[in-house]
Amino acid sequence: MQCVVEPPLTRIMAGEALSRMVPPAGDHVSTHNERRRLMAPDIAARKGGEPIVALTSYHAHTASIADAHCDFLLVGDSLGMVMHGYETTVPVPLDLMIMHAKAVVRGSKKALVVVDMPFGTYEESPPVAFRNAARVMKETDCGAVKLEGGRRMADTIRYLVDRGIPVMGHIGLTPQSIHVLGGFKTQGRSIDQWHAIEEDARLVSEAGAFAIVLEAMTAPLAERITGAIAIPTIGIGASPGCDGQILVMEDMLGLSPRVPKFVKEFGAIGKAIDRAIGLYAAEVRSRTFPSQEHTYAVKGGDSAASPANVVAMATDTNDAALAASRATKKPRTPRT
Repeated sequence: MQCVVEPPLTRIMAGEALSRMVPPAGDHVSTHNERRRLMAPDIAARKGGEPIVALTSYHAHTASIADAHCDFLLVGDSLGMVMHGYETTVPVPLDLMIMHAKAVVRGSKKALVVVDMPFGTYEESPPVAFRNAARVMKETDCGAVKLEGGRRMADTIRYLVDRGIPVMGHIGLTPQSIHVLGGFKTQGRSIDQWHAIEEDARLVSEAGAFAIVLEAMTAPLAERITGAIAIPTIGIGASPGCDGQILVMEDMLGLSPRVPKFVKEFGAIGKAIDRAIGLYAAEVRSRTFPSQEHTYAVKGGDSAASPANVVAMATDTNDAALAASRATKKPRTPRT
């Protein structure tokens, strides 16, 4: 493939033309479809400010509810475990992430939507990561992607950001590496582990990530990282000193049968669903549902028309129509 290099003068002229198109800083640009959704720089600007609120979301309905309260919604690969019954996040395919992300984007209006890059879609090389991340951005209209890993992913993060894809990092407990870690284990229990994790955070920040998730690590370590790097830290089982917090929505709603230690259940939706379904089943079996208020009456307001009478009337009408049809038919001429 031939590489065409623009002459310096051409690039300078293009830059001057672009500068004439871009209004001075502070000017408001009116567009026909002005975006009101939060974007990655908005989250980055919250470093050290009001805590950032985030939840996972996997479908349009919950996204529309959470949108009023959250700064960003994460379409996490945890959906494989929460919604599809996988034991880990490792088997989750890219197509499944895209399908759920489309629903979350459609269901929300304000919150930034971040989509997890699933295992095997970004680790091979920066170009492979870009190809898959670009597909996620284009097909879902999300605002950013998230990928796991510290120093080993720094070059990939830089490659994506340089090409226009905002990246959220994720260090500490990285669930996609569970088979290497030997389980869902808290990180930084021993102080001699801290330096490596702090280096991961520093390199992810310097590579251009706009925020970083700190998962399942000791609180003092999470606080040290939060104070040391320039981008917001989003804790999940980390520390209240992080710049923001995120939980799996089904966990905090009380819908998951088992939850990690760091989860606080703010609701009891699982019990409410069990009770509602039990009541429904009882009414169906006792024939008290559907009642008259949940069924449709005959047009004309004939309240005396019982289901049996309606069936009989319909049968009589059909019989009469059939008889009339037979009476009007011409007799067939016998064949010779």
